[in-house]
Amino acid sequence: MSTTRGAAEARGKGAVEMSTAHDVMDELFRAFNDHELGQMGLHYSPSAVLVLPEGVAEGREQIVAVYEQHLTAFPDARLTPWYKATLSDPAVTEWMLTGTHMGPFLLPCGRYLEGSRRQIAVRGCCVAHVEDDKVITHQVYYDQLELCSQLGFPRVATAD
Repeated sequence: MSTTRGAAEARGKGAVEMSTAHDVMDELFRAFNDHELGQMGLHYSPSAVLVLPEGVAEGREQIVAVYEQHLTAFPDARLTPWYKATLSDPAVTEWMLTGTHMGPFLLPCGRYLEGSRRQIAVRGCCVAHVEDDKVITHQVYYDQLELCSQLGFPRVATAD
């Protein structure tokens, strides 16, 4: 049950107040920062789709597996939202992801990078559509070059 819905019921109102897309995403971000995989999954509809630079996860089980991979790679990961667009749906949020690279991380090319013990601070943005207090689509965008350079990838020289 969402915080907004619970608050409305606690006040004894007859009608149940629906959460906004940003309310749902705030709860998802809290669950991510608390590393509560089960709670993260509950914020998605059973048929939700998560799109990231690394690939697409379809359904709650695959989505939770993606979060589990990220939290294995960055066990101290924290997502800090710093801007929310003034839309009701979709929820558009800019954020900063910080953490220490300690385990295997799936790269967009399909290979894994073993833990480097490097600190990251990566800016990103996500767009989420919500229906009935559940995320149905969630697109995540971040600067892959920024992340790769922080993980120690050498810059690629271009031919002159």
